[in-house]
Formats: sequence, structure tokens, C-alpha cells
Amino acid sequence: MSNESVRYEVDGHVATITMARPEAANAQNSQLIDDLAAAFARADADADVRVVVLAGDGKHFSAGHDLKSLVGDADDPWRAARETPEGKWRHEEVMYFDRCMAIRDFRKPTIAAVQGTCVAAGLMLACMCDLIVAADDANFSNPVLRMTGAAVEVLVEPWELGLRKAKEFLFLAETLDAETARQLGMVNTVVPRADLEATAREWAQKIALIPPETAMRVKGSLNHTADLMGQRDSWKYHFAIHQYTSNTKTALDALEARKQKGSMQEIFDEHRDS
Repeated sequence: MSNESVRYEVDGHVATITMARPEAANAQNSQLIDDLAAAFARADADADVRVVVLAGDGKHFSAGHDLKSLVGDADDPWRAARETPEGKWRHEEVMYFDRCMAIRDFRKPTIAAVQGTCVAAGLMLACMCDLIVAADDANFSNPVLRMTGAAVEVLVEPWELGLRKAKEFLFLAETLDAETARQLGMVNTVVPRADLEATAREWAQKIALIPPETAMRVKGSLNHTADLMGQRDSWKYHFAIHQYTSNTKTALDALEARKQKGSMQEIFDEHRDS
């Protein structure tokens, strides 16, 4: 399976799903999100696939949401729906929240192989996977509060970093290098960039030695533990807060200013790098 935005490859018991928009730093437009869902569905249906590796082509894992496709000139099937608060809610619920939950709840073990920039929705996506293998050039950030947004649709940071460090990370718009992210528990291991693909695959092959039913049931039990601790409910609460915040006058005025300026990704990069 190969299309414009995602590549799907199977080798033995390991499926590799690769975001393939390197020219846009794998920014997530509707097409890419739909193609990711289709690829995960294919991996789920294939009994020979026991583990999935999620990767990004090129220099960066993912620069987050493709802002140009949301409010710029690019064509997007959800553009009209987003003109109303209820339409925006529905779009983000279907395409961002539900699609992320589907990866988080994917019954087979998953590994994110992260290099370069992993920002905002890119970080959200990576954290839906069970394990994260990071290249030594990876960096993690979520500067969306400075852009008037309430982080992103799924607030992963308290669960990945702990509450106090999550507040520091979000309020100060910090960027974590790979080793710091590992020390804080967000990342499992850090390897040289040249070894990223091989290490993710080595981990996947080791996991594939577990009988599939055992791996699936234990993963389900671990996720259930997180749910009993309140993870899913906290994410549902934050999603509603995110919708409210993004429809305040401050946020809507900022959105209009971005539309007038034109290049959404450049604006995002300015906030990310500041």
C-alpha cells in the first residue's frame, strides 16, 4: 500500500506506517489523517502483523496540524464545517480526538520512531503509541498556548511528564531535546539518527516474539489501568476546554490575523522557535 501521504510496508510480523509528506515536515492534513486510519485498519486486519511502527519520512517526524490546510489556501474537505463552532467541534472530534484514541486503543503493540521536530499534534500522535524510540536529533514541543489555543485536542503532557513538569513545558513553551524527554519518561530510548529505523525494527521484532493474544490482552489491561486512573476522562474534559478556548474572541481574532498574513506554517514556526 502506498499513496500520496502514507506508505505501508510489512516485513515478517512488523508493519511500518510512514507519514510521507517530508516537504511539509509531515504536517497532518485531512488526507494524511485519513490515510493513517486506513493503514492502521489494514494492520489490524492482517493476522500476520503483530507490531506496528509509526514513522515519519524525511528530516522531521511531524510538525503538527497542517495549519495551511485548515485556514490557508489549501483545499480541505472540512473547511466549510469549521466555519461554525459546532462544525469545528465535530471536525476535531472525528479527525483529531477519535483518530488519536483509535491509535491509543489499537489492539496490537505500537512503536513511534521519532526524529527531528515533533511538535503539538505531532507530539500528541507519537504519544498515542505504546513506546517511543527517539533519534538523538529529536525535539519535542507544544507552543500552542502562545497561539491562543489550549495545547492540542488530547492533553498528553501530564501523563507523559508528570503534572508539575507538564505545566512548565506548556506555560513556558519549552522544547525538550531527546535525552531530556527520555529522562522525564516521555521517551523510552534515544539512539543515533542513523540507527533509528533499525532500533525501532529490532524492538518490534522482539515484541513480535510474544504470542499475539498475550500481547493484545496485556496492552488492553495496561490501557485499562490508565483509564481507571482517569486518563480517558481527563482527555475528554480537555477536549471540551480546547473547543471553548479556540472559540473565544481572542482566539478568533488571532485566527483572522493568521488568515490575513497567509502562510500558516511560517506563523506556527515563529511561535515554535521563539
